This record gives sequence, C-alpha cells and structure tokens, in this order.
Amino acid sequence: MKAMVQSHLNRFTLMHISLGRVGRTRRIGLLASGLLLGAVSISVNAGSFVSTTEYLDYQLPENIQKVCTEHDNCPDIEVEYLKSNHSWIDNTVNARIDNLVVNSKPTESEPIKTKSSRADVTAAIDDFAASQLQDTPEEVSWAYNLMVTPDYLGHVNNFELFEINSYVFTGGAHGMPYSEYLTFDLNTKKQVTLDDMLIKGQKPRFEALAHEAYKTWVKTVADDVSSYEKSWPFTLSDNVTLTDTGMNIRYQHYSIGPYAYGMPVLSIPYSKLHNVIKPQFIQQ
Repeated sequence: MKAMVQSHLNRFTLMHISLGRVGRTRRIGLLASGLLLGAVSISVNAGSFVSTTEYLDYQLPENIQKVCTEHDNCPDIEVEYLKSNHSWIDNTVNARIDNLVVNSKPTESEPIKTKSSRADVTAAIDDFAASQLQDTPEEVSWAYNLMVTPDYLGHVNNFELFEINSYVFTGGAHGMPYSEYLTFDLNTKKQVTLDDMLIKGQKPRFEALAHEAYKTWVKTVADDVSSYEKSWPFTLSDNVTLTDTGMNIRYQHYSIGPYAYGMPVLSIPYSKLHNVIKPQFIQQ
C-alpha cells in the first residue's frame, strides 16, 4: 500500500512538509488479486481543509491480465480520487476525473461537459488495456500508461485550489500530459471559473494582460516575439488559478508552443489585476 502524508503551509499561510512517499505507479498485471492499491495523502491548511486521495479499485479482465503478465508489459494504470472534508468539492473533482478517464484527449477548445458513471470508467480502462494487446506486437517491452490524479494546491482567501493532472501513453516518442485548475468558493460552495473572477466588462483588459505575459514568456524560448507568434499565435485560456502573487494561466501542449516547450504557465501579478478581477480574488 502507498501512504503519502503531507501538511501544507505556504505563502497562502500554508507550509509544505513532506513526511513520506512511496512510488506513485502500480503495475496492475503484477497484482495477484488484480486490486489497484489504495493511497492516502493528508493536507491541512489554516482553514481546516483536509484532503486525502484514494486509488480506484479496478481489476483487469482475466484474459488481458493473463496475456500481458506473460509478456511482462501490463498497462500502468493510476487513477486517484479526492476525499476531503468537503463532499461537494469531492463530487465535482471526482466527476471530472471520471470524465478525463473516459475522454483521454481533452483540449481547451473542446471542453468535456458530459458526466461519466463508474461503469463508464471501468469500461474505458478495459478498452484502453485491450487496445494495447490489439495495437502492439507481442514482443514489445513497454506498456501503455494512463494516469489521472488530483493535487491540492492550497488556498487564497476563501478559495480552495486544485489541479488535476493526467497522462496518456500509447507508444511513440512521448505520451500526452494534460493539466487543469479548479477553484472552489467555500462561502458559496460552488466551483469558480475565470468569468466568475472577472469584473463585468474587463475580459478584454484581462486578455491584453495575458497577451503581455505571453510575450514575456516567448522571450524565454525565442529570439523574436513577432516571428514566433506567427507560428504559435496567442490565444486566451480560461484554465486559471490564484497564487500568493497573482494569477496563473495554464496552457496544454501545442496550444502556444511545440511539445518540447511543455505546458506553459503565464503569470499576471495582482498589482496589474486591480479593477480587472473582483477584490475577493486578490490575495489579502
């Protein structure tokens, strides 16, 4: 069993102390019982928010496990769910995790909105594992990989912050990571989006600030901003989170740069966001 215990207290008034961790990935084909092992992580902040993560209880179909065990290349599966002392947050985060398992190629331009049942999740993983046996020669030593896991980022004011990370590998030069932020208002008990944060009529100003941040980032990877933007034009992502110093905007691979540039994060300081986002979203 994997146990991971963390306590956080950073500039949000949280301090990060890592107390221990055992490897994150478990190869299902090596589990005699077929049971995906559980994991627990505990985070406590000044607002008494406590969260844990637990692995999905999943068993490979016997025919798939038999074949992949013989070839020592069973798929690596890691699906974790959030379990906190705020069930309404768990419900939203875990529904999104289910959805990401079922739809393994999300993009910012095509957001996933449909709900997925646990039966849908199991069927999707079964299909994912079966596709490896169908698509790859028997002699290959590498395995497909599917990972979806939530991470607690801390809080700003009364907003709890999370990130869901996923990774899919089905061969080739590299896999495809994906990351998205989620923000929750403890006062209203609702998920908060970028539009909720913005003062009415200020989205054009926010987009201009994001474009400035994009140009600053481009200077770290290219010599000429205008030439770079012709190949990788700026677009506004609504994948945002709050930090102790401002707002971060996350982009997926290939959104504003080639795969080698990773998933860029553009940062806008709070000093530029006054009268652009609502006061309650500015770090106090």
